[in-house]
Amino acid sequence: MLLAQPVLADGISKWKDANGRVHFGDSPPADVSAEPLTVKPNVYEHPALEPRAGPASPASTVIMYSTVRCGYCRKARAYFKANGIAYTDYDVETSNKGRQDFQRMGARGVPVILVGDKRLNGFSESAFASLYAGGQ
Repeated sequence: MLLAQPVLADGISKWKDANGRVHFGDSPPADVSAEPLTVKPNVYEHPALEPRAGPASPASTVIMYSTVRCGYCRKARAYFKANGIAYTDYDVETSNKGRQDFQRMGARGVPVILVGDKRLNGFSESAFASLYAGGQ
């Protein structure tokens, strides 16, 4: 299954500072040796949400739980727009439904992206593309 294969985190690197502390980020200092990370997408087969009544509309195929301040949420929105992917976005800080769904799923961070019955915690283009291709 493609989803079980490691993927490169989009621009995330690991490095150590002069004191030996390990750091992770998308812009390592120029004077250190940084290594790109390989990660597995955090995907679940069945989110803890009750099925919606009625037929699914194209806009409900992809659902994202996000916040305004989240950088990865902004990246996901830009990716969806650039690729013509219809989605529904619930802000977990300002939307009662978003907050309730987020708590019911036991989620801890944003974004949480649902594609059909699959769940992606966080966002990288490669992880989402794999998940989305499998859901079509």
